[in-house]
Amino acid sequence: MSELYTKSLAEMAGLLRSGEVSAVEAVRACLDRIEATEPKLRALITVMGEEALKQAEAMDARGPDASRPLWGVPMVLKDLLTTKGVKTTCGSKILEDFVPFFDATAVVKLQEAGAILIGKANMDEFAMGSSTENSAFFSTGNPWDVERVPGGSSGGSGATVAAGQCFAALGTDTGGSIRLPASFCGIVGLKPTYGRVSRFGLIAYGSSLDQIGPMTRSVEDAAHVLQVIAGHDPKDSTSVDVPVPDYLAGLGREDLSGVTIGLPEEYWGEGLDPEVEAACRAAVARMEELGAKTVPVKLALTDYAIATYYIIAMAEASSNLSRFDGVRFGYRNKEAEELIDMYTSSRTQGFGDEVQRRIIIGTYVLSSGYYDAYYNKAAKVRRLLREDFDKAFTKCDLIAGPVCPTTAFKAGDKADPLQMYLMDIFTISLNLAGLPGMSLPVGLGKDSSMPVGLQFMGRPFEEETMLSVADCLERNLDPMAMPEL
Repeated sequence: MSELYTKSLAEMAGLLRSGEVSAVEAVRACLDRIEATEPKLRALITVMGEEALKQAEAMDARGPDASRPLWGVPMVLKDLLTTKGVKTTCGSKILEDFVPFFDATAVVKLQEAGAILIGKANMDEFAMGSSTENSAFFSTGNPWDVERVPGGSSGGSGATVAAGQCFAALGTDTGGSIRLPASFCGIVGLKPTYGRVSRFGLIAYGSSLDQIGPMTRSVEDAAHVLQVIAGHDPKDSTSVDVPVPDYLAGLGREDLSGVTIGLPEEYWGEGLDPEVEAACRAAVARMEELGAKTVPVKLALTDYAIATYYIIAMAEASSNLSRFDGVRFGYRNKEAEELIDMYTSSRTQGFGDEVQRRIIIGTYVLSSGYYDAYYNKAAKVRRLLREDFDKAFTKCDLIAGPVCPTTAFKAGDKADPLQMYLMDIFTISLNLAGLPGMSLPVGLGKDSSMPVGLQFMGRPFEEETMLSVADCLERNLDPMAMPEL
């Protein structure tokens, strides 16, 4: 098997641009890696091998195009981004046979930049979960230990990148769904500011929370992908028309002098696994050695974030998923005799348990008599959470803390939904506030030998600061090896 799959995206893009490697060779390297690892990993719902090779052959015939920064680079998409003529399932039986007639804006931008899309990644159904165990089709394994979960809901995207099946993937982050699998799989995952990347063509879970972002094997690679997909889109009313900076220009700094890092006491206390705390504190200490100043900050409403998030997210899920009724979209039970039976049985058979649970709770909190008691209060707390961050950022440039209280757990260990929800305790506040964040691998847990991610949180639309600091730290840590599968 070709060892090309071990290259970073930046390295592969350079080899392709120079003509040292052809697009067909890059695609074949990834397809060979998929064939070798997928039986154990099961990261992909759809493999677009034949189409990818045809596209690569056509690109090679024309020759490298220096104006397209991702020319010939194989990539994977989370399976809730619409792809013209290619099945898009959202990990759900209700969309098992759905073939869109248009591409999501982020997909169009990747294709315009020359990326070759080779697969659609497994995910928790409709992005509802933290382990990719809620997929209607199969569970995905963690490349470091296939008995453990890869995180979720973008677990397939995280696993496929970590295993070398592609050079980068797109995930989506509603409450940590990029950062958590990035932490569990030992890769970089970046959630941009809400509105930085177009959501057009993203099949929504929580419309005020969802954001598309890159999952890669290095900070530099994440900057390359974000540079391509960021920007205003008139097709998306939530897309913000602000300038997109040169994310690559800020990389390569020699030290962190002049940078102040806030450490929220709520993220470093009780409930944090000792091996996670040790790895994250060692990374913070390394930033201090590089010249960064650290200061304590308070995010006092963190304890209320879980309740606030799940009220808002489930309410939005109830609204967004109402269209999947067996008439307008989705699976239909053709044996039902009455209309109401068709609606009920189609949704019962088409949606999994977790999705049904969230729809029911979301409908409840929006219902007459309960809207003010639950949803309206959650919306107010959300505003206060954002104010907490605003106050903290008066003292620092970035906030840092663990991504998750633990490393990747074994499949089946979190059967209680409430236990699973608590995996998101350190990530969901950022989505409620609409701020950018990322996970950077900072080592392996001493006991579990599983990856640990340090989370950076930034001011709105200041992804370049976060990337610059993370890049400097990454280059001053021991490199994260690729897992052996």
